Amino acid sequence: MKRSFIVLLHAGYWLLYLFLIFGFLLFVPNGYRHGPLSALVRVLFASPITINFILFEVIGFYIFYSVLFPKFLYRKKFLSLIISAGITCIMSAYAGILLSSLLFNTKSLSLGWQDQVGIIVFLSVLVGIHGTIGLVIRGFINWYSDIKLKEELNQKNYETELALVKSQINPHFLFNTINNIDVLILKDGEKASAFLKKLSDIMRFMLYETKAEKIPLQKELDYIENYIELQKIRTSNPDFINYTVTGKTLHLLIGPMLFIPFIENAFKYAESNKVANAVKIGFVITEKQLSFTCENSYSENPPEQTHGGLGNELIRKRLALMYPANHVLEITNKDRMYRVNLRLYFHAD
Repeated sequence: MKRSFIVLLHAGYWLLYLFLIFGFLLFVPNGYRHGPLSALVRVLFASPITINFILFEVIGFYIFYSVLFPKFLYRKKFLSLIISAGITCIMSAYAGILLSSLLFNTKSLSLGWQDQVGIIVFLSVLVGIHGTIGLVIRGFINWYSDIKLKEELNQKNYETELALVKSQINPHFLFNTINNIDVLILKDGEKASAFLKKLSDIMRFMLYETKAEKIPLQKELDYIENYIELQKIRTSNPDFINYTVTGKTLHLLIGPMLFIPFIENAFKYAESNKVANAVKIGFVITEKQLSFTCENSYSENPPEQTHGGLGNELIRKRLALMYPANHVLEITNKDRMYRVNLRLYFHAD
């Protein structure tokens, strides 16, 4: 939702409320102006004290809107919401009374303690009404934003799917792997068969698993491990690749193929496969965070790295849509070392 529309929504709400107050002042019966409740009516609706009370109603509204909604209602902590809302209403009303007594000397209006309690109760109810409306408005804005976000995510997923298809049907990787397995068949048929199964698992993953919005993290790691094992066929150097996984997957779900573009890129531009630790890939997994590191050394400045056809911009957009405010992506290229650090933060529902 556009910021300008949200501002107009808020401005329209408070203008409508002011019109209601002025309408009440215009049409309030004379009996209330001169009867036994005259002092109470003057305190509640007589300017400039009214403006002071409205100020605290506004403060209460935005406490509900900006604090209580995201902290309690959005997380479905209803008991905490009710308690916090009650405290907010009473404190806002009492603060309004206290400030009015200091600025406008409301004691001169000869209010008894019953009238003062009545004012606090009345203002607390007003703050509660405004706060409830604030929750409704914030809920509507979040609901509308979620709809727009899902529409955008669906569109980006479609674009990503097309890009992934181009990335999946990578003749260079596919043909090299098949040729390497073909050569291996004559040397070690059993080993060649194992690698052929890994290739089959990779193709199956690409065809079926990537269609889901999120998949088990373990499946993503299995795919990456198969991919790395196939890359190892290219070299007899066992130290060419350094791959580590620390922690347990803990039934975590992840967006499919978030990491493979960076890994493909590392192998594409890595230094000679005779160099030790030319490619380093690591995962550190906890209940609340996943840290992914991928780096490769290179002998000279490589051309622009496109990350498996997806492009940095598309990857960033996908991360922003799937993990808004819950990820950090850092890419550095210095000292002949291309390094990617990606952290994803998980929150319990």
